[in-house]
Amino acid sequence: MIELTSTNAAAIATEFVRARKKAGSPAMGMVMTMVVVVDEDIASDVMAVARHASHEHPARVLGVILGDARGAAQVNAQVGAGAGWSGETALIRLQGEVVKHPESVVLPLLLPDSPVAIYWPTDPPEDTAHDPLGALAQRRITDAAGAKRGKGKAIHTQCASYTKGNTDLAWTRITPWRALLAAALDQHHLKVTGASVTAERISPSADLLGAWLGDRLKVSVTRKNSSGPGITEVVLETKEGPITISRADGKLATYRSPGHPDRPVALKRRDLPELLAEELRRLDEDDVYAETAKRLLKMGRQA
Repeated sequence: MIELTSTNAAAIATEFVRARKKAGSPAMGMVMTMVVVVDEDIASDVMAVARHASHEHPARVLGVILGDARGAAQVNAQVGAGAGWSGETALIRLQGEVVKHPESVVLPLLLPDSPVAIYWPTDPPEDTAHDPLGALAQRRITDAAGAKRGKGKAIHTQCASYTKGNTDLAWTRITPWRALLAAALDQHHLKVTGASVTAERISPSADLLGAWLGDRLKVSVTRKNSSGPGITEVVLETKEGPITISRADGKLATYRSPGHPDRPVALKRRDLPELLAEELRRLDEDDVYAETAKRLLKMGRQA
């Protein structure tokens, strides 16, 4: 990694070319630009997550640390290629007046004719699509579970400002749950009369799963609390008995259904690189998430 102090976008772009040649890859094989807006204290860990995700999606990864907006504008950066990265990377620290206009630094560094994804691992803007950096991206990824403040309301805030291209890793976490529940109903052609979701008291994924079930099945969904980890049980009530998926340890679930013996099902909680990589696979609108977001807001107003 090369340190650049009191620099600018042009100098960072020049260093990208130099680092690429030094790594022996003069041609660009990257398919997107990924912007990561991160706090200084977790920058190293979050950039490691982005590095792992970029193995599946070769990208130019721009980490952006927004510092104190007071004082003279200053841009410092660490730029490199290789060393475990599938493409190029820069960790850019902004200070002073430029903090109010971070797009002025990031825009010239976006790969031409390639999609842009942006990831906020902790507290994103309330309306990501109208954020100066968020407006540059086709895919805007937040994580309500990582919120440092207002954790209980974080997913509701994101759902309220939903725009095409928005998604949250709380939604990504329930992909295996949704797949198992859909498969269960394919095997048992039974009418569901009610449902319940049991999880930690504050679990944005559980809130979304309950909203998804309510929207798809048109039934009332009860939210119950447990000590976790994460979602621990989902029950679908039918006239022939409940269909239950329970997972007490965050790794292995038990699937129970009327007239069939219990069977174990792999349902491991996934780590951040895997979740982020999944979201980077699609850049079109997730219609199901959009409908679920509307349902969650409606449930919140009725509560």
